[in-house]
Amino acid sequence: MTSALTIKALPYSPDPLETFAHLRKRHGAVLLDSGRPSANGRYDIMSSDPLATLEVMPDGQTNFTSAQLELPSALTGDMTAQQQWMLEQLPSADLSSELPFLGGLIGYWSYDLGRNNLAIPSRHPSVTNLPLARLGLYDWCITFDHEMQTSWLIASTRRQQQVLQWLAHPPASLDKNFQLISPFQGELSQADYTERFNAVQRYIRAGDCYQINLAQRFTARYEGDEWQAYLRLRKATPTPFSGFMAWGNQAVLSLSPERFIQCRDGLVETRPIKGTRPRGKSSEEDIALAEQLLSSTKDRAENVMIVDLLRNDLGRVCAPGSIRVPQLCQLESYPNVHHLVSVVQGQLAKHRSPLSLLTAAFPGGSITGAPKIRAMQIIDELEPCQRSVYCGSLGYIDKRGSMDTSIAIRTMVADAGKLHVWGGGGLVADSKADEEYTETLDKICHLIGALE
Repeated sequence: MTSALTIKALPYSPDPLETFAHLRKRHGAVLLDSGRPSANGRYDIMSSDPLATLEVMPDGQTNFTSAQLELPSALTGDMTAQQQWMLEQLPSADLSSELPFLGGLIGYWSYDLGRNNLAIPSRHPSVTNLPLARLGLYDWCITFDHEMQTSWLIASTRRQQQVLQWLAHPPASLDKNFQLISPFQGELSQADYTERFNAVQRYIRAGDCYQINLAQRFTARYEGDEWQAYLRLRKATPTPFSGFMAWGNQAVLSLSPERFIQCRDGLVETRPIKGTRPRGKSSEEDIALAEQLLSSTKDRAENVMIVDLLRNDLGRVCAPGSIRVPQLCQLESYPNVHHLVSVVQGQLAKHRSPLSLLTAAFPGGSITGAPKIRAMQIIDELEPCQRSVYCGSLGYIDKRGSMDTSIAIRTMVADAGKLHVWGGGGLVADSKADEEYTETLDKICHLIGALE
């Protein structure tokens, strides 16, 4: 097993991609990328060569691979227990460091994993062969702190020597140039979308639900290096909760603006996004669109509904009386859209772990609707395919109990030469079909445009 951790300063760069280029072709290479450095995107974290990898397959079976560890058979079928056991195999992180990750799990949890865990069956096939979850157990990392303008290698002495050798080698050469070999095609026409929109309105009037997050998928064929695609996407739409991971002929390219759950020193925070307007073509139009969003009673109501749902989700695992909402419906602007963002916080109950917190709140309420279970049932009825990684989460769980995860929106999934991306939005009683259909396009137009 790995020995005690050390921390070594590396030359700082505001761009982590140069460093990750040395690692990206190594087994299990992962990048959690702030993309748009800010208070919510302070750190970049990268690693490779995990001690173990856990995959949950579409049939619910788990694949555990490791040259050093053997998963106890008693944990078969219990993914939460399996993840907790993996974290316990790392040595104690005895460094005095405020860095968020000193070793632990990095990967993704798909929306369909959450649907399965809530015993909501799907009537549709999956459009990808990706696992429902893929998590690596990493005993080292490189972390960039953009606030302090520092860069650190956290590893055992043996690992540190390995990583420094990897970094000394030239960056991995680019594979065949990335290019689309067919344009992105949506699975729903505007008429198809409107039909589903009307079904949602009937459910709302009947009292089944208050809000439904309805999405549609777009697919193109491609060839070449997915990393090149990620570089283009990142340049076009830098966001604070981005990430890249690739294996075999599969990859996840995420440019998410939304935090799902952060847990640090027991303080839990979620940052739901509800309410969207496109950016304007001129500064005057841009300001007008932002003010229109801020003054929209419909968008504010949509946001507040999800805040209430998340208060309930966090309340199941946080200390009684600790839930608060320090920010409600504040404007945040990104390269292609304005959003309304709220913040819900709580104090994790003493007998709870970040893993139990993630399980209790997953998938995020901002991408289901309310009430959550009924909303997810309606989503499965109306959307033509499973969501895969879209609306799941990317992130890390640290050995010490820290966690930060995104909502995997603005996320592309590459599988066997096909590239999938989804766009969606929350529907409430006074939503309008044409506006909501346009919003699904606004949210992904910069992503698609960066690759076409």
